[in-house]
Amino acid sequence: MIPTKKQQMSSPAAPLQSDTLGSRLTSRGDLTSFFMELTAEIGADSYMLVAIVHDQDRNDARIVSSNWIFDAIELIGKRLIAGLAQGPLTAAPGIRPTPLVAAQAPDAGGLVSGEEARLLDVLGHAEVYSLRLNVGRQRLFALFSAAAAGRIDQPALMKAQLKCCYALSHIPQLIAAAAMQDPLSDRERECLFWVSEGKTTDEVAVILGVSSNTVNSYITHAIQKFAASNRAMAIATAIRSGII
Repeated sequence: MIPTKKQQMSSPAAPLQSDTLGSRLTSRGDLTSFFMELTAEIGADSYMLVAIVHDQDRNDARIVSSNWIFDAIELIGKRLIAGLAQGPLTAAPGIRPTPLVAAQAPDAGGLVSGEEARLLDVLGHAEVYSLRLNVGRQRLFALFSAAAAGRIDQPALMKAQLKCCYALSHIPQLIAAAAMQDPLSDRERECLFWVSEGKTTDEVAVILGVSSNTVNSYITHAIQKFAASNRAMAIATAIRSGII
C-alpha cells in the first residue's frame, strides 16, 4: 500500500547513507548534526571529535566538535582528553573497540587515575570508547560515551567509525579550519586564559604588565570575535575550541 502524504511526513528520518555523507557536510552545523545522529544510532549519550594538531605533542588536542557540557570539558581538561583520544584502548578502523569503564579504572593500563575515573563517572561518561579515524594526514579521534556502562552497541559503533572516516575524508578543509581556528591575538588569548583561571582584571594587568583598561579592551575584542554576549561565554567558546 502506498503511504499517504501525511504518513510520509511523519515517518522517522532514514539512517545516514554512505553515498550522501560527503554532500551533506558543508558546515560546522552539518558536522554537529552528523555526529548527533551517529551518537543516537549507537546508543551513546555524548560525542567528541578531537584533532591532535602537533605530532610532537600528545597533549595538544583541539576539540573540533562536541556535545559535552562546558563543565565536563573544563574539569577534565585537555590533557586527559588527549590521553583518552590517543590511549592504549583507542581502536583503529576494523578493530573491535574496548571501552574505558570508569568503575574499573584505574586498572585500565593506568590510562586514568582513580580521581579522574570518578570525575568521568560523575559527569556522565561512565563508559568511553576512543576511535582513531583515518582521514588523510590529519590525526583525528572520536570519543563516544554513555552515562551507564554497556549501553553502547559495539557492532553499530564499528560501523559508525567507518562512516566517520568516509564522511570526514570528503571535508578535509573544513576539519583543518575547525581544528586550527584561532581568531584571537596572543594578548587576547592570554587575557582570556587568566580570567578563566579566576584572576581579576587588575590581577591580569599585573601579570601581563599592562593597564586594567588595556586588559578590558583585549577581553572585549575577544568577546566580539567569538560573537559572545559576555566573558563567560567567550571563555567557554575558547575552551571548546581548544584555544585556551
